[in-house]
Amino acid sequence: MSSIKEEKTFNFVATEINFTEDSFELTLADGRKLSVPYELVPSLARANKEQRENAVLLGMGTGIHWPEIDEDLSVEGLILGRRVIDWKKGA
Repeated sequence: MSSIKEEKTFNFVATEINFTEDSFELTLADGRKLSVPYELVPSLARANKEQRENAVLLGMGTGIHWPEIDEDLSVEGLILGRRVIDWKKGA
């Protein structure tokens, strides 16, 4: 039997990221796919195609980093539907 910590870690790990015209899709370690529309992430909604597609999986797949737009998201937060704060709102 696996512990809750092992189960949680495994369920919140992305192994791949792909991009479409209006969203990015994460392939999770357990085989599920998660599609996230750019409009849910303000910095990605403002970014151009090249900036959006320049993403790096971090922390063995637990996070995503977009260096050109200085955005970091956790896979766990995306899966749980946590709201992404627009830090540059009004700037």
